Amino acid sequence: MKFSSSLKLNHIFRRLYASNGQANGFLVLYARKNRTGTNRVGFTVGKKLGHAVVRNRVRRRLREVYRLNESRFLPGYDIVVVARSRCVTASFSQLSRSFLSLADKAGILLPEQESVTP
Repeated sequence: MKFSSSLKLNHIFRRLYASNGQANGFLVLYARKNRTGTNRVGFTVGKKLGHAVVRNRVRRRLREVYRLNESRFLPGYDIVVVARSRCVTASFSQLSRSFLSLADKAGILLPEQESVTP
C-alpha cells in the first residue's frame, strides 16, 4: 500500500464502529475523516468465517482489492472493512465490485475522470 498505512489501534477501530457504516451482502465498510493526509486501513475477519487459513485468505484478498484501487480513494480517511460470511466463497471480481460500491456509497472515492477523445 503506497499511499496508506495499516490501522492497528483498538480504540480507532472502536471509534469507527460507532460511526455510520455502509453494508452489503459481502462487506461492511466504516469510514471517517482523520487529521493526517493519508489513509489508514484496517480489515476485520471474525472467527465465524472459518479457521485461520480461511480468515487470512479473505484478509489477503481484501488487502489486494484495496491495493489495486488505492489511487481511486480520497486521502485523509480511516477505513475499516468487516468481512461477512459470503466473502469466503465470493470471487475476486465480486469482492472488488462490492468494496468499490461501498466506498462510493460512503463518499470516499475520487470522482471518475472523464476521458477526453480528440
